[in-house]
Amino acid sequence: MPEGSDAPVRDVIAGMTAVSLDLCELPASDHLLARIAALAAVDAPPLSYLLHVGPAAEAGVTVEQVQGVLVAIAPIIGTARTAVAARNIAEALGVAIAVAEAELEAQLEAQAQ
Repeated sequence: MPEGSDAPVRDVIAGMTAVSLDLCELPASDHLLARIAALAAVDAPPLSYLLHVGPAAEAGVTVEQVQGVLVAIAPIIGTARTAVAARNIAEALGVAIAVAEAELEAQLEAQAQ
């Protein structure tokens, strides 16, 4: 664990993700789409998706691609898990948007002072 970290679990997960990206020969966008498919398959909670939203967006993954992945895996993981995954992804996106809006608002307030 990183010494002095106030978020050791997040730091470990981020480190594992970085190593996985470094060692995988897939393009980052494909790698992250595969991870999103795996999250859906294991019925992951919204927080798990939230950890992938930023990196996926940075890699150029679109909402349409995520929808395509869910359509592709639905026959394998079932409709209930697919619906839950879609809801959890939407919830994670909502949290990410709310955080971004709060950060922007704080920046604007700081600039106004």
